[in-house]
Amino acid sequence: MDPAAPPSFAARADDLQQSAIRSVTRRVNEVDGINLGQGVCDLPTPEPIKARAHQALREDASIYSHYAGIEPLRRAILKKEQAHNEVPAPSPEDVVVGVGSTGVFVSAAFTLLEDGDEVILFEPFYGYHRNILELTGATIRYVPLGGPESMFDRAAMEAAVTENTKAVVVNTPANPSGKVWTREELSTLVDLLHDHDLVAITDEIYEYMLYDGTEHVSLASLPDAYERTITLSGFSKAYNVTGWRLGYGVAPAPIAEKMGLMNDLLYICAPRPLQHAALAAFEDLDDEYVAQLQADYAERRTLMCETLEAIGFDVPWPDGAYYVLAGFDELSDTRAGFADDAAACDTLLQEAHIGTVTGGSFYRRPADGKRQLRFCFAKEMPVLRQACDQLRDAFAD
Repeated sequence: MDPAAPPSFAARADDLQQSAIRSVTRRVNEVDGINLGQGVCDLPTPEPIKARAHQALREDASIYSHYAGIEPLRRAILKKEQAHNEVPAPSPEDVVVGVGSTGVFVSAAFTLLEDGDEVILFEPFYGYHRNILELTGATIRYVPLGGPESMFDRAAMEAAVTENTKAVVVNTPANPSGKVWTREELSTLVDLLHDHDLVAITDEIYEYMLYDGTEHVSLASLPDAYERTITLSGFSKAYNVTGWRLGYGVAPAPIAEKMGLMNDLLYICAPRPLQHAALAAFEDLDDEYVAQLQADYAERRTLMCETLEAIGFDVPWPDGAYYVLAGFDELSDTRAGFADDAAACDTLLQEAHIGTVTGGSFYRRPADGKRQLRFCFAKEMPVLRQACDQLRDAFAD
């Protein structure tokens, strides 16, 4: 054996590589550009949350917590889910706090899925959902969904379901498309859950980012849905703490217990001082905070979408979240550097010093997104204005 040779890897690690979403950050830094690619949400953290974090550190709230999270935080999450989301969770035993909503997604996926199972994933999808599902050994069945104006197609999902299908993943509001599932669409999905004995995992991390009067509906709030639903959300996006890695899941107690034990095995617990800090989101911030957040993001959405339209992109304005998945068919016909998504990403980086994410990153067949780029507008307004000015200077006629 060659002592210099690397060890063999487990099959699950062989194909792992840095995601396009994260790799763009490195490339933007190389040109001292502005990153509209990764959804880092680099807005300031609300002062009450920072103050609670300082208090927790001063009080040495630093030992392991219960693997499902500290009791006060789980009770606060329960109250919020009952009142705001109308989810009929009866007890804190139905709540699991984890290492970001992605970490809780890992716990849910590994609790439910294994080799031989199948899971439905809608396209365009969030890449971490796809990659985590693949690690479970389950087979992914892809169902086209589309963008904000598209509607859930019951027949398309039924065509993908087999006797081995066990779960379906729903992201609403959706990354990258900005689609928000309607109450009617979710009601149709509930029927399918019962017809085919499925469990739904809903990622609702962008639940507060809504535009033009769009309503966010939690699947678990619908009649006969709670017992078949794992609801995921968290603090990263609404409270600008993406690096704190705090998320939560709400599910019937037998499922939540196993998710908590999986969370314990994988992570032990979420960072305890930050769990105490997160209580401020429920105790010190009110509806005015959310209203202001929505108004601020609406202003950013308008600036981003109008800029992209002005430079020649086809822009489906998102109904939720803080991304735009914009097309550039017209630009590819009229400008050099827009042959496909990889070329367009390079062109924006080199000519405007703006980082984006290739559309192909969100599809099973990357060619399906070859004429799309994803833009994130979760930036401080001066930075976003500068980014839009750079785009206009580089590409506006």
